[in-house]
Amino acid sequence: MTPDSHDTKDILLDAALTHVAFDGWTDATFRAAIADTKIDPVLAQSACPRGGVDLALAFHARGDQQMVARMNATDMSEMKIREKVASAVRWRIEAISDKEAVRRGMALFALPQYAADGARAIWDTCDLIWNTLGDYSGDFNWYTKRATLSGVYSSTLLFWLGDDSPEHQATWDFLDRRIENIMQFEKFKAQVNNNPLLKPLMAGPNWLLGQIKPPKHPDDLNLPGMMTPPR
Repeated sequence: MTPDSHDTKDILLDAALTHVAFDGWTDATFRAAIADTKIDPVLAQSACPRGGVDLALAFHARGDQQMVARMNATDMSEMKIREKVASAVRWRIEAISDKEAVRRGMALFALPQYAADGARAIWDTCDLIWNTLGDYSGDFNWYTKRATLSGVYSSTLLFWLGDDSPEHQATWDFLDRRIENIMQFEKFKAQVNNNPLLKPLMAGPNWLLGQIKPPKHPDDLNLPGMMTPPR
C-alpha cells in the first residue's frame, strides 16, 4: 500500500532527524531521508514540496500534537490559569526530542524567506494552547493572549536551549518568572480600568484595540505585528 501524504511526511521526518544535526533542514537532509526510506522521490516531493523546510515544520507540528495529547490526558481542573499555561509551555518543550534539530530550525527560520513560516509555527503553538484550554475569547484578548504567550514560549525555548541545569530546572524557574510578569501586567491593567480616575486614560486605547477582532479561521490571521505567509 502506498502511504498517504501525511504518513510519507512522518516517515521522511523520522529518517531526516538522523541527518539534521549535520546538514540542517536542507535539501541534502531531504535527499538523504528519501534515500534512507526508499520512498519514491515524486511521492516525497508531493508530501514536502519545499523539502527540508516542510520537514522542519512537520517536526514542530509533531511537538504540538504531543503537547495537546498530554494536556488532554491530564486533569487540569484544579489548576489556576497561570499553572495551566505554564504546564502547557513546559510540556511543549519537553516534547522536543532533539535540541540540535531545534537549533537548526531556528537558524532556518531566521532567514528572511522563511521568517513568516517560523512566526506562524510559534503562533500556532500558542493558539493550540489557548484553544485546548478552552479559550475562544471574542475580543482583542484573543490576539493579546496569543501574542503574549508567543513571547513567553519563544524566550523560554531560547533559555532551554542553553540550559544545562539538572532536569532543566533553571528553565522552568525562568518560565515561572515570565508568567508572573504577565500576571502582574494583567493585574495592573485591571486596576487601571477599574479606577474611576484612571479609566478615562484607557478609553482611547481600549476602543482602538476593540476594533481588532479575531479571525474566524487561522488562515485569515493578518493583524498588526504578525506576518502571514503566502498560501
